[in-house]
Parts: sequence; structure tokens; C-alpha cells
Amino acid sequence: MTERDLQHRLITRAVGARYGTFLGLGAILAGLGIVFFVLALSGPNAPRAWQAFQVNWLYFTGLAAGSLALNAVYKVGKAKWTGVLVRFSQATVFFGGVSILGCILILTLGYESIYGPMEAQLHGMPHGKALWLSHPFMAARLLVGLVALFTLGWIIVRADLLRDMLIVRQDVGEGRRPMYDQWTAAQDPSPAGDDATDARISRLAPLFIVVYAIVMTLVAFDGIMALQPHWFSNLLGAFYFMGSFLGAHMLLALLMLYGRRHLGAKDLVSPKQRHDLGKMCFGFTVFWTYLMWAQFLVIWYGNLPEETGFVFARLWGPWLPIGRWVFLGMFLIPFWGLLFVAAKKSPFVLGLIATISLVALWLERYLLVTPSVTEAHGPVFGYPEAGPLFLFLGAFLVCYALFARMFPMVSPRLATITLQQERKHGHDDEYLHDEKHKDFAMPPELDRRHHERP
Repeated sequence: MTERDLQHRLITRAVGARYGTFLGLGAILAGLGIVFFVLALSGPNAPRAWQAFQVNWLYFTGLAAGSLALNAVYKVGKAKWTGVLVRFSQATVFFGGVSILGCILILTLGYESIYGPMEAQLHGMPHGKALWLSHPFMAARLLVGLVALFTLGWIIVRADLLRDMLIVRQDVGEGRRPMYDQWTAAQDPSPAGDDATDARISRLAPLFIVVYAIVMTLVAFDGIMALQPHWFSNLLGAFYFMGSFLGAHMLLALLMLYGRRHLGAKDLVSPKQRHDLGKMCFGFTVFWTYLMWAQFLVIWYGNLPEETGFVFARLWGPWLPIGRWVFLGMFLIPFWGLLFVAAKKSPFVLGLIATISLVALWLERYLLVTPSVTEAHGPVFGYPEAGPLFLFLGAFLVCYALFARMFPMVSPRLATITLQQERKHGHDDEYLHDEKHKDFAMPPELDRRHHERP
């Protein structure tokens, strides 16, 4: 057995992904979400439904864009340990279309229910601020920014996909082969062609990171801060896009745990890879907490009513329980849960912590948006709130499954590099710090003891 045998196994697994559970469950959730949403819109609960729509749009747009940013960051850093995992993040790119459509619905049909109170306050504001918050200007910058962001993200993912499509096209079914042949017709399979593609990705990935920071800052300012226009925080943009970046790592942990089982590649996703991903989750959990504290401290000690009111409304009174759950789920539980090496390597613990963090991130988005727009005196959750949640979650799962059914869900090229590196490090005591030999992936195809003698 040789490296060619390993690549053949990777190809077979990669093109065999069906994600039927994602597709079926996503379709059911999306259908229920549409029913609940339409039902809410037809009655007096329409404002609640649109406000919940805003919360879920911010949450899932952040996860999709953050996953693409994660991909770009690892391309810039030339991270070799992500070779088996990176496609699980890239597969979120199809959700960009849903995000743009959701933005259009918010800025048209849902605008009055979400931004009506803000519009009523524009007349007493300085001209510059009123112009910035005006409906046409807000719609233009958000839509242009999101289209640019997800288009650039797709260009990077597509460039990475083409080389893998060229490798696997002989193994895909007849339904996909014409598309693979057409897309890869101009792809240069030579080392020079690979170098040119790598150079292109190396140019685009840093650009995407910059665009991500700018566009997600605009999304935070217009989707959260504009709802209470007399409150402002220069740090809110970074707080939002770094929270989304943290969420993308937690989401990758869950998608990795499901994908390794679905693709029959449990032995290729090693404890070492889970440990590395767990360290990223832990690090950005601490960074999220730093940003939260830095934002709170400056506002609280400034003690200006137009700033402290936003914080006071969320940390006292009926909204306080949500704030406590956010702090527990975003910091305390992940911090202590991922502090230990064994916890990061454990599929169960890593998956549990990732789930808690993602739920807490949703509660954080809910807490940032809802008190600014709701007429209720505290948290309320019913079918008007369930509809948008089911709709976006279902759409996310369907988009992910459609990507998996079209493209290889593991990159044979990148995965082989990762597994070769792990095999080398697993036999070299110089690299053993928190790992043991058994923590490294040792696929039998790369084990010389199993190689056939010439």
C-alpha cells in the first residue's frame, strides 16, 4: 500500500458524501419555519417575527462569513494541520445566497417592523448621522458589501476546489462528471499550474480578511447599533465579527465530528487535529471575553447615559437571565471545558462545548437586538420566534448538503499533506509535547510495514 492507495480512499470517501440527514432535516425545518413565519406575519405578531428574523439573519450570516474567514486565515497562515478539515468550513459558502436574500427581505418587507422606531428618530439627528442611517444608503452599503464578501469567498473556495475536482473527476458519477469536465477544462494539472493557483489564493485570502472585517463591521453597525441610534460603540464591529469567527471554529468542530463519521474517515481525523482545533476554540473564547470586557469597561466607567442605557437594559431586570446564560455559555463553560488537553481531544467533550458555545452565541445575538426593538418587557419565545430560527437553520443545512453532493467533501491533495506530516511527527519525539504517538493519524496506506515489497 502506498500514498496512491491513501489518495484513492480519500477520493472515494470525498465524492461519496450525501448528507441525506442534513438535506432531509433541513427541508423539514425550513418548511416548518416558513409555515410559522407566514402564520405570524398574517396576525398581530408580525413585528415579533421580523425582529426574530433579524436575530437569525445576523447569527447565520456571521457563521457563514466567519467560516469563509477561517478558511482565508488558514490559507494565509499556510496551516497544514487543517487539510482534512478545511472543506467542512468551505462548504458553508452556498449560504451566502440565502444571506443576501434575507438582507433584501429585511430592507424591504421587514424594514418598518425592525427599523420603524429608528426612522422616527432621524429627524432630530445631525445631518451626517441621519444620512448614514437613511434607508437607501443603508440598503446600498449592506447589499454591495455582502455581495462582494460572498463573491470573493466563493472565488477562493472555487480555486481550491478545481484542483480537487481534477483529481476526483474520474471517480464521480455520470450526473456530476460533465460539470467536473467543464470546470476543470482550463485547469493546469502541472506543478506550475498548482503554483499559480496557490499564488492566486495567497493574494485573495488576505484581501478577503480585510473585506470580512469591513463588511461585518457594517453589518454590526446597521443590524445592531442602528436599532438604538443614540447608542454607539466603536468596538461593536470587532466584537461581532470576532464572535462570528469564534462561532465558525465551534461550528467546524461539530461539522468535523459529523463529517468524519459520515465519510467513514474517523481514523483520518486524529486526536492531534482535534487538539489543534480545540486550542483555536479556546483561544478565541478568551479573545471574545477580552472584547466583551473592553467594551463594557469603557462604557460603564464613562457613565454617559446615552451609552450606559444599552448595557443597563441587558444586564439588569428581565433580560438579566439571558445575559447570564451568554456569559456562562460563551466564556465560563468553554474556558474551563477546553482548558485541559484531554478535553480538546475528546470528541464528546469538544462537541458538547461547541454546541453550548453556539447556543450561547445565538442568545448573545438575541440579546443585542431584541431589547432595542421589542415592545415586550422581557424575553418571549413562541411560534413567531421559532419560525425564523427553523427557517434559517433549515436553509443552512440544505445549502450545506447541496454543496456536499456537488463537490468533494475532503481535499485529497490537502488531506494527504496533513496525514504525511502527522505520520512524520508521530514518529519523531521532537514533536511530542502534549501528544502521544497514538494521537497522530497513522493511516495504514502510509505505514511502511504494510507496503508491498517490489
